[in-house]
Amino acid sequence: MKNLSFLARTSLLIGFFFGLDKVLAFARFILISRKFTLPLQDSFNAANNLPDLLFAMISGGALAMAFVPVLAQMITLRGRPAAWDLFSRIANLAFLVTAALAVIIAIFANQIVRSQIGIAPGFGPEQQALIANLMRLNLIATIIFSISGLVMASLQANQHFLLPAMAPLLYNVGQIFGVVVLAPRFGIQGAVYGVIIGALFHLGIQIPGLVKYQFHWTASLNIREPVLLETLRIIGPRLLTMFLLQSMALVRDNLASRLGQDGAVSSLTYGWMIMQVPETLLGTAIATAMLPTLAEFAARADWGSFRTTIEKAIRVMLALTLPVAAILVAGINPLLHVAFTKFDANQMGFFVLTVRIFLLTLSGFAIQEVLARSFYARKQAWTPFFSVLIRTVIYLSVSISAVIFFRQVGAPAIALAEFAPTIEAIVLYIWLNQQLPERMKVSGAILKGLITAVIAGIVTYAVAYYLPGGAVVTALVGMSVGGIVALGLVWSEAKLLFNL
Repeated sequence: MKNLSFLARTSLLIGFFFGLDKVLAFARFILISRKFTLPLQDSFNAANNLPDLLFAMISGGALAMAFVPVLAQMITLRGRPAAWDLFSRIANLAFLVTAALAVIIAIFANQIVRSQIGIAPGFGPEQQALIANLMRLNLIATIIFSISGLVMASLQANQHFLLPAMAPLLYNVGQIFGVVVLAPRFGIQGAVYGVIIGALFHLGIQIPGLVKYQFHWTASLNIREPVLLETLRIIGPRLLTMFLLQSMALVRDNLASRLGQDGAVSSLTYGWMIMQVPETLLGTAIATAMLPTLAEFAARADWGSFRTTIEKAIRVMLALTLPVAAILVAGINPLLHVAFTKFDANQMGFFVLTVRIFLLTLSGFAIQEVLARSFYARKQAWTPFFSVLIRTVIYLSVSISAVIFFRQVGAPAIALAEFAPTIEAIVLYIWLNQQLPERMKVSGAILKGLITAVIAGIVTYAVAYYLPGGAVVTALVGMSVGGIVALGLVWSEAKLLFNL
C-alpha cells in the first residue's frame, strides 16, 4: 500500500511540473508563431527533427525506458556504487557516440536536408540552406542532452522525480529567453541559441540530485563488463523502437514539405504539440511514475499488483482522455485564431482541422505510454519494438496515401496517420493480457469514457455557441462547464488516480 500511495503522489507531482512545462511550451510556440513568418516557422520546426531523433535514440527516450528498470534493479541488489559505475560507462559511451554522429550530420547537413528521403526535399534552395544551418546549431544542444537525458533516467531509478520533472520546465525557459531576448538581434538563429541555453539549464538543475545520491563518475569505456552487455542487449531493441518513432516525424515533415503550402509543417508540429499537453499530463506523467514501481513488481514476480496497477492506470486514462479530447475539439477553434496569427483564413481552417484530428488520437497515445512501459518493466524490450513496427507500417501507408490521393486537403490528411498509435495500444493490450495470470478488464471504462465524451462535447459546444460574449470567453466557459460535467460523470474512475 505504501508503494501505491507513493506512486499516486509521484504521478501528481510529475503531472504538476509537466503541466507548468506545457504552459511554457505553449507560450514558446505562440511567441515563435507570432514573431516569425510561416516559412521561417517551417524551417525552425523542420530543423529540429534530426537532432531530436539523435537525442531520442542515444540517450533520451531510448535509455529512459530501458535503462530505468536496469538501474533500479542494480540499486536494489548491488547498491548505488555499482549502479553509478554502470551509469558512467553508459554515459561515456552515449556522449562519444552522440558527438561523433553530430559531427557527421553537421558535415552532410545540406545533403540530408535536400535528399528526397531527407528533411525537406520540397522546399526551395534558400529555405533548405537555412534548415541545414539551424540543424547544425541544434546539434550542440543534442550533445548536451546526451548526458542530461541519462541523468534524468538515473534519478528516476533512484525514485527521485522532482528535479527530472523540473528539467523540461527550465529547458523551455531557455528557449523563451532565446525567442524574446536573442531573436530580435540574431533572427531565427537566436531561437536556436535559446535551445542550447535551455539544454544547459536542463542538465544543470539535475546536478544537485547527483550530489544527493553520491554520484561517482568512472572514466571507463570497458563494454565487455557483463552487466553493461546485458544492459546494451535490453537497450538495443529500444534504440530501434525510437528510431522508428522519430522517423515518423521525419516522414511527416518530408511529406508536408511537398504540399507546396506555407505553414503545413508548422500546422503538424503545433497540432502535435497541442495534443501533447493533455497527453503529457494524463499519459506521460502517470506512465513515468509507474515504471520503477512496475519494475519492482516484475522483479518480485508480483503479477497481481503488476496487473492491478496497470488496469487502474488505463481506466483512469480512458475516463479522462476521451472527455478531454471531446471538450477541446468542441471549444478550441477561437483559441487557435487568437494564438496563431500568421495563418490566413484558408490556412487557419486547415490548421484547426489538423489540431482536432490530433486531439482525437489523445487516448491512444496516453494508453500506449503505460502499456509500452509495462513490457520494459518486464525486460521484454522486443515486444514494444514489434508493436511500433506495426504502427510504422500503418502510419506510412496512411500518410503517403494521403499525400498522393488527398493532396488538396493538406496537413489534415497527413494528421490522420496519427491514429496508428491507437491501433498499437490495442495490440499491446492484447499481448499483455495474454501474458498475465488474470486478464485486465477495461470495457466498462471505455463505454463510460465514450458516453461522457459525447455529453461533455455537446455541452461545451452548446455553452460556447449560445452564451453571449466574445468567442474566446465563451469557449473557455464552455470548456470549463463541459469539464465539470465530465468529471462528475467519470468521478468513480478518475479517483482511482489517487489509489494507484
